Amino acid sequence: MSSPSRTFEPEPLTPSRSGGSAALGKNVTVKGQIFAREDLTIDGEVEGTVECHEHRLTIGPNARVQAGLKAREIIIQGSIQGNVDATDKIDIKKEAKLVGDIKTSRIVIEDGAYFKGSIDISKPQARAQAQQATPAAAPAAAAATTQAGTPSR
Repeated sequence: MSSPSRTFEPEPLTPSRSGGSAALGKNVTVKGQIFAREDLTIDGEVEGTVECHEHRLTIGPNARVQAGLKAREIIIQGSIQGNVDATDKIDIKKEAKLVGDIKTSRIVIEDGAYFKGSIDISKPQARAQAQQATPAAAPAAAAATTQAGTPSR
């Protein structure tokens, strides 16, 4: 007896993020590591790790994933067993099942979704300020030193 297939409607790409996308269909099985430099949609079976830094990862309704996931944004419609880390947002749809720990800045869990694990919410401003303060402070300090050491005419 096979489970009925659910229809999958991918979300349209916004013009600013239309740099490309890749997809693994529902009849595809991957064991190992996946590193994507573009948006990725998985609707098959994956076992291992999936990383899409700075991109969107969509887990389709037919997907069965046993992997650690890392991406900028993760949309879950299928089944995941593993830890999930999104720098921006995780969206767990009503038909999704997630067993694992979550680390993200923003999260949406629709009514009817199954989730078992812990959630670690980090503020996006804290990450952005820490990254901007370190590189910006060094040139400003160097400029101040140069100006202070320059004799006036």
